[in-house]
Amino acid sequence: MLFSDDLPELDDEVGYRGPTACKAAGITYRQLDYWARTGLVVPSVRPAGGSGTQRLYGFRDILVLKVVKRLLDTGVSLQQIRGAIEVLRRRGVEDLAGITLMSDGASVYECTSSDEVIDLLQGGQGVFGIAVGRVWREVEGELSALPSERAEHDEIAAHPADELRARRTARLA
Repeated sequence: MLFSDDLPELDDEVGYRGPTACKAAGITYRQLDYWARTGLVVPSVRPAGGSGTQRLYGFRDILVLKVVKRLLDTGVSLQQIRGAIEVLRRRGVEDLAGITLMSDGASVYECTSSDEVIDLLQGGQGVFGIAVGRVWREVEGELSALPSERAEHDEIAAHPADELRARRTARLA
């Protein structure tokens, strides 16, 4: 099934650290860092706030990371991917699960119905497709076994000096 409406609600306060996001999306930390610094996929739960702070990526961020990885694996250029991601951002992340991304290797097309997929294939343009709803389920399964954090209760990470103080106190105790 290309499109699905029975996807769960997400908690926007739950985030995943960089190594966890990398594992779930199947990318390297170097890719994650580059994409965050260049604005391709920035962490929505907690951005980096300087030296010593940890980025926290939300579920949707990791979903987009995995979609970017799949597009790269099929030969789509990073420039084309940036354009596709920008279109998805303007559309709104709530609708991501109902989108199928199709590509001919040079361009990326957004399809929101089975009819659009069929029209694209009949026109000879689409070579492969990524059903974002299916990727959603894969990321959900990957993350279920990986550690997460709540941003609102993570005061130590928000104050690196406090983390250092906490470590020293724990060591001396």
